[in-house]
Amino acid sequence: MDPVFAIALWALLFLGSHLVISSHAFRPRLIAVVGERAYPGVYSIVALVTFVGLVLAFAHHKHSGAMLWNLRDVAVVRWLVWLLMLLALIIFIASFITPTPGSMGAQAGNKDASVARGMLKISRHPSFVAFSMFGIAHILMNGFVGDVVFFGTFPALSIIGGMHQDARKEAHLGASYKSLVECTSFFPGLALIQGRQHWTAADIPWTAIAIGIALTALIVWLHPTIFGGNPIGF
Repeated sequence: MDPVFAIALWALLFLGSHLVISSHAFRPRLIAVVGERAYPGVYSIVALVTFVGLVLAFAHHKHSGAMLWNLRDVAVVRWLVWLLMLLALIIFIASFITPTPGSMGAQAGNKDASVARGMLKISRHPSFVAFSMFGIAHILMNGFVGDVVFFGTFPALSIIGGMHQDARKEAHLGASYKSLVECTSFFPGLALIQGRQHWTAADIPWTAIAIGIALTALIVWLHPTIFGGNPIGF
């Protein structure tokens, strides 16, 4: 099998399984078969299996296909990648500190769903923003077609999954989630720019910033050993 095709196939399986299993048409049918409590487990198993398949396909065919660009020696781009990864880690950690009401397990009628605080003022899907930043940062540093397909899966999942989640949660949670959608933004920072949200000192995720900086240093140190390549550039 062509290496790029193998990566693309697993990427489609990973993305498709997420959207199909959580869709309005398929989700109720699956729940009717396995039950409400078992559904998250089934969802997680399918996601894990397809993700592992995607990662293994990429691991065996890293840097496959034609090279589209090579920006590794461009200092400005490398600094941009550092910034994107640092922000991605901070936002990802902060998404656990202030979880979105759109996450799995949010209940219908949740009165807190319309309350935006912390990272939710930047985006109502902070974890998806973090995944997008991770993917974009690595696409900039890895210009081969196979690499672009693999790392492009993360922003694709974030954008499609976020839109899909908004529609599903608005139908499930009702007015409270609709209120959250109206006062927040999908695109990071848009609600702040438009004046629908106001950032305060209390919203600064200091714990996430500290953990994000520490994780960035740890990843830079371990990256050459675990993943190959050198984020420092030499």
